[in-house]
Amino acid sequence: MTGEFIVEIVTTVPDGTPQSEVDERRAAEAVRARELAASGHLVRLWRPVGELRSTGLWRAEDEDDLRANVLGTLPLSPWMEFAVTAVEPHPNDPGER
Repeated sequence: MTGEFIVEIVTTVPDGTPQSEVDERRAAEAVRARELAASGHLVRLWRPVGELRSTGLWRAEDEDDLRANVLGTLPLSPWMEFAVTAVEPHPNDPGER
């Protein structure tokens, strides 16, 4: 994995979707998120307080790989909108080098 991306995700459940389907997809989403974290693709994930969206730090070869082979594998992805921003370390970043 060579690229890092900040991804904002908004999930909108289609009207009329049975609650059982929503529950099944959310459970599968949690499993897939753990798998993506274990493989190094999902680095961090936050939910802004009081909002129904997520912001995460993700890793992939490039944006096409991220969209097709990482985000596209999320069970909720058909209901998600993704705003992807490629990022790189800032020279003054106090984090790990």
